Amino acid sequence: MNVRNCNKCGRIFNYVTGQSICSQCKKDLEVLFKETRVFIRRNPNASMQEVSESCKVEIKQIKQWIREERLSFSKDSDVGVECEQCGTKIKTGRFCEPCKASTLKDLNSVRQPQNSAPVESSPKPEVKNQMHFLNKDR
Repeated sequence: MNVRNCNKCGRIFNYVTGQSICSQCKKDLEVLFKETRVFIRRNPNASMQEVSESCKVEIKQIKQWIREERLSFSKDSDVGVECEQCGTKIKTGRFCEPCKASTLKDLNSVRQPQNSAPVESSPKPEVKNQMHFLNKDR
């Protein structure tokens, strides 16, 4: 059992995975997320500061929701986060489209090496039908 203190309220709880917050704070955070999402839909050109002040949510939390692709802003909005690889401003997620494509290309090249001959396995020694004993001190 992994017991921790909640990072928000300080209560002790059984930690499983994810953020280190208790179930009650997770519920409260989910309510706050829904209110924030509604506010953004009604005010698509609001700045991150305006969203933060109106919804009483930290900018850090708004950025986390954007990176998790739970929140996204309209293309007309100036709100966004930086791509974790190149620093370009993006509307949602962790990486911009060119960086995603580049990473995918790199992963595919590692998975399927080009111009390499198939690896041949060495023949296994022939196993005779014998009985083997673990304890040989007879």
